[in-house]
Amino acid sequence: MNIISTIASIVVWAIALLHVYILVLEMFLWTTPRGRKAFGLTPEFAQQTKALAANQGLYNGFLAAGLIWGLLHPDFWTGIQVQLFFLICIAVAGVYGALTAKLSILFIQTFPAILAMGLLGAKFYFGFAQVAPV
Repeated sequence: MNIISTIASIVVWAIALLHVYILVLEMFLWTTPRGRKAFGLTPEFAQQTKALAANQGLYNGFLAAGLIWGLLHPDFWTGIQVQLFFLICIAVAGVYGALTAKLSILFIQTFPAILAMGLLGAKFYFGFAQVAPV
Protein backbone atom coordinates (compact mmCIF):
# COMPACT_ATOMS: atom_id res chain seq x y z
CA MET A 1 0.00 0.00 0.00
CA ASN A 2 1.49 3.32 -1.00
CA ILE A 3 1.46 6.49 1.08
CA ILE A 4 -1.36 8.15 -0.88
CA SER A 5 -3.55 5.10 -0.34
CA THR A 6 -2.80 5.19 3.39
CA ILE A 7 -3.52 8.91 3.68
CA ALA A 8 -6.77 8.52 1.71
CA SER A 9 -7.91 5.74 4.03
CA ILE A 10 -7.03 7.77 7.14
CA VAL A 11 -8.98 10.80 5.88
CA VAL A 12 -12.02 8.68 4.97
CA TRP A 13 -11.89 6.97 8.39
CA ALA A 14 -11.73 10.40 10.04
CA ILE A 15 -14.79 11.56 8.10
CA ALA A 16 -16.66 8.37 9.02
CA LEU A 17 -15.82 8.90 12.69
CA LEU A 18 -16.91 12.54 12.45
CA HIS A 19 -20.30 11.38 11.21
CA VAL A 20 -20.57 8.84 14.02
CA TYR A 21 -19.87 11.72 16.43
CA ILE A 22 -22.55 13.84 14.73
CA LEU A 23 -24.94 10.89 15.08
CA VAL A 24 -24.26 10.79 18.83
CA LEU A 25 -24.70 14.56 19.17
CA GLU A 26 -27.95 14.64 17.24
CA MET A 27 -29.55 11.42 18.47
CA PHE A 28 -28.45 11.27 22.10
CA LEU A 29 -26.97 14.61 23.21
CA TRP A 30 -29.21 17.11 21.40
CA THR A 31 -30.88 18.46 24.54
CA THR A 32 -27.81 18.25 26.78
CA PRO A 33 -25.51 21.24 27.37
CA ARG A 34 -22.91 19.66 25.08
CA GLY A 35 -25.38 19.11 22.23
CA ARG A 36 -26.93 22.56 22.60
CA LYS A 37 -23.51 24.20 22.60
CA ALA A 38 -22.41 22.30 19.48
CA PHE A 39 -25.41 23.55 17.54
CA GLY A 40 -26.03 26.87 19.30
CA LEU A 41 -29.49 25.93 20.61
CA THR A 42 -31.66 27.17 23.41
CA PRO A 43 -33.02 24.50 25.77
CA GLU A 44 -36.55 25.16 24.50
CA PHE A 45 -35.64 24.86 20.83
CA ALA A 46 -33.58 21.73 21.47
CA GLN A 47 -36.53 20.08 23.20
CA GLN A 48 -38.93 21.08 20.42
CA THR A 49 -36.65 19.72 17.69
CA LYS A 50 -35.39 16.58 19.44
CA ALA A 51 -37.20 14.15 17.10
CA LEU A 52 -36.02 15.99 13.98
CA ALA A 53 -32.44 15.98 15.25
CA ALA A 54 -32.59 12.25 15.96
CA ASN A 55 -33.70 11.70 12.37
CA GLN A 56 -30.78 13.79 11.11
CA GLY A 57 -28.45 11.83 13.35
CA LEU A 58 -29.67 8.56 11.87
CA TYR A 59 -28.85 9.83 8.38
CA ASN A 60 -25.36 10.77 9.54
CA GLY A 61 -25.00 7.24 10.84
CA PHE A 62 -25.93 5.89 7.41
CA LEU A 63 -23.24 8.08 5.84
CA ALA A 64 -20.66 6.77 8.31
CA ALA A 65 -21.78 3.18 7.72
CA GLY A 66 -21.43 3.63 3.96
CA LEU A 67 -17.90 4.98 4.28
CA ILE A 68 -16.91 2.14 6.61
CA TRP A 69 -18.46 -0.37 4.22
CA GLY A 70 -16.38 1.09 1.39
CA LEU A 71 -13.21 1.11 3.49
CA LEU A 72 -13.64 -2.54 4.50
CA HIS A 73 -14.92 -3.86 1.17
CA PRO A 74 -12.77 -6.77 0.00
CA ASP A 75 -12.74 -5.60 -3.62
CA PHE A 76 -10.45 -2.58 -4.07
CA TRP A 77 -12.39 -1.02 -6.97
CA THR A 78 -15.83 -1.53 -5.45
CA GLY A 79 -14.59 -0.12 -2.13
CA ILE A 80 -13.38 3.06 -3.82
CA GLN A 81 -16.68 3.46 -5.68
CA VAL A 82 -18.70 3.02 -2.47
CA GLN A 83 -16.52 5.54 -0.62
CA LEU A 84 -16.80 8.00 -3.49
CA PHE A 85 -20.59 7.72 -3.56
CA PHE A 86 -20.92 8.44 0.16
CA LEU A 87 -18.36 11.26 0.04
CA ILE A 88 -20.37 12.90 -2.75
CA CYS A 89 -23.50 12.58 -0.59
CA ILE A 90 -21.65 14.22 2.31
CA ALA A 91 -20.30 17.04 0.14
CA VAL A 92 -23.72 17.79 -1.35
CA ALA A 93 -25.37 17.71 2.09
CA GLY A 94 -22.64 20.03 3.36
CA VAL A 95 -23.22 22.55 0.59
CA TYR A 96 -26.96 22.49 1.24
CA GLY A 97 -26.38 22.87 4.98
CA ALA A 98 -24.01 25.77 4.42
CA LEU A 99 -26.57 27.53 2.22
CA THR A 100 -29.57 26.91 4.45
CA ALA A 101 -28.30 26.55 8.02
CA LYS A 102 -24.74 27.53 8.89
CA LEU A 103 -21.77 28.46 6.69
CA SER A 104 -19.32 26.57 8.92
CA ILE A 105 -20.84 23.29 7.69
CA LEU A 106 -18.94 23.92 4.47
CA PHE A 107 -15.64 23.70 6.35
CA ILE A 108 -16.65 20.88 8.70
CA GLN A 109 -18.32 18.64 6.15
CA THR A 110 -17.88 19.65 2.50
CA PHE A 111 -14.19 20.52 2.30
CA PRO A 112 -13.00 17.33 4.06
CA ALA A 113 -15.23 15.27 1.74
CA ILE A 114 -13.77 17.00 -1.33
CA LEU A 115 -10.24 16.45 0.00
CA ALA A 116 -11.03 12.77 0.51
CA MET A 117 -12.45 12.53 -3.03
CA GLY A 118 -9.20 13.93 -4.40
CA LEU A 119 -7.18 11.46 -2.38
CA LEU A 120 -9.44 8.62 -3.56
CA GLY A 121 -8.82 9.76 -7.11
CA ALA A 122 -5.09 9.47 -6.50
CA LYS A 123 -5.61 6.12 -4.78
CA PHE A 124 -7.61 4.95 -7.79
CA TYR A 125 -4.92 6.14 -10.19
CA PHE A 126 -2.07 4.56 -8.28
CA GLY A 127 -4.06 1.40 -7.64
CA PHE A 128 -4.81 1.15 -11.33
CA ALA A 129 -1.19 1.87 -12.22
CA GLN A 130 -0.08 -1.04 -10.00
CA VAL A 131 -2.49 -3.46 -11.69
CA ALA A 132 -2.07 -2.34 -15.31
CA PRO A 133 0.67 0.21 -16.05
CA VAL A 134 -0.37 2.89 -18.51
